[in-house]
Amino acid sequence: MTLAIGERVPDLALSATGEKTVRLSDYQGQRLVLYFYPRANTPGCTQEGQDFRDAAGDFAARQTTILGVSRDSLKAQENFKAKQSFAFDLIADTDEALCQAFDVIKLKKMYGKESRGVERSTFLIDADGVLLEEWRGVKVKGHVAEVLAAVDQLTAPE
Repeated sequence: MTLAIGERVPDLALSATGEKTVRLSDYQGQRLVLYFYPRANTPGCTQEGQDFRDAAGDFAARQTTILGVSRDSLKAQENFKAKQSFAFDLIADTDEALCQAFDVIKLKKMYGKESRGVERSTFLIDADGVLLEEWRGVKVKGHVAEVLAAVDQLTAPE
């Protein structure tokens, strides 16, 4: 089952960097950007994380929290966060519960071989835990600016 725009996101307990267990409901009262990436410390994922890192202050100024998610181990996530100086937490979704809730596990082809992997995707969740917008099959270049623009649309006066 795929989560649809306008639906409340599931409230799963998740392992995050900093030895924390977080729930999506912990972020009620603020917007949440949940970005899924295939693998820590790979070029595209590093660039995407750096772009979110560099815009973290802009998101924070708009009462919007960023969380990165991959299937990597918590240790890999901790190392990735430290190496890239990310100011936001990363979630180690090793059991794929969050990936499945957002339907980001896809069959991918690389060098003629099929494998299951995370499709680079971003989700914008409102202060009440409702899915507002989604980006699937994301291309890294310009993506963070696009997400920030969507947040600005929400905060713009009518």
